[in-house]
Amino acid sequence: MAKILIADDSPTAAALLQRMLAPLGHTILLVSDGEEAVRRIQHEHPDLVILDIIMPKMNGFQLCRTIRSDPELKDLPIIVVTSMDRESDRYWGLKQGADEYLVKPVDASVLQDKVRHYLQSVV
Repeated sequence: MAKILIADDSPTAAALLQRMLAPLGHTILLVSDGEEAVRRIQHEHPDLVILDIIMPKMNGFQLCRTIRSDPELKDLPIIVVTSMDRESDRYWGLKQGADEYLVKPVDASVLQDKVRHYLQSVV
């Protein structure tokens, strides 16, 4: 099975995302800020990252840029799940390197479909 890292500073939101993905059977890693996400990505080598934009220490836009600037991580799939719902937010998230930009509250079936799509070569 695949390994998915969820970076969200809200324990409630992170737990909800974890519950949504539980039926897929993957290993879920939870972190609460962008800096911790970078450390865990380098140490755990997840197959996919789901991140919020508004986080302490390093926000989701910065985290996307950090991942994309690392030659070893540049192809790591990134799904943004955030409450920032303006079209300019979506544009900026995709411009920073996100593969998908979903707005909270996200539908579980939509999130599961996106995760399956990006992990089809892993599982």
